[in-house]
Amino acid sequence: MFENKSGILLIAGLGFFLFSFVSNALVPILMYRHLPEQTVEQLVTQNVLYQFEDLKIRYPEQFKTYVGEATAENCAKLLKRGRDVYVAEGCWHCHSQFVRPVSNESRRWGPVSQTIEYQNELQRPVMFGTRRVGPDLSREGGRRGNDWHAVHFYDPPTVSPDSPMPKYRWFFDGAPNKPNERGLAVILYVQWLGSWLESYPLYENYLPIQESMSNPTE
Repeated sequence: MFENKSGILLIAGLGFFLFSFVSNALVPILMYRHLPEQTVEQLVTQNVLYQFEDLKIRYPEQFKTYVGEATAENCAKLLKRGRDVYVAEGCWHCHSQFVRPVSNESRRWGPVSQTIEYQNELQRPVMFGTRRVGPDLSREGGRRGNDWHAVHFYDPPTVSPDSPMPKYRWFFDGAPNKPNERGLAVILYVQWLGSWLESYPLYENYLPIQESMSNPTE
């Protein structure tokens, strides 16, 4: 077996597989084994609350009907619901959530993903993905407003010409400015992706909603 090239390549292949398993699976597990998995409630940061309150302001009637009050508890519930909708609708078939350290992916999608980012309840199971019919979404949050996402789910080509993404009209009560529970939830979930990064673009660069409304000239 060891006297021909095929045998040597087989052993080498198995060796590289074991090495990659140890370096990419066992090592991260050992590094973060002392850290408890974060709950959805712990993931409700100021960035997420900003987006949550923004949904209330943009779609007040829909928000009142499907969410109620803009509390941190309701935000966590809607965020979890958004994850369920995202999985159920098969969004992960065309979008990955893992920026890999190869092929200049960080230039396209943002900082390379770190193990610690997946140590929470909303990353179970982790949707690394392999296909990218659409962009990687792990850094999508805050890049675009909630209205953009509403229109994008309602009729993708309106804001993204030539997009092959299907229309998710069942996320709405008839129009893009009337998202139902599923619509509000999945928008919030997309805005949550990457909200843990210091580079999250929205909350850092904009006044809190209430303050910006009271100072419209700023």
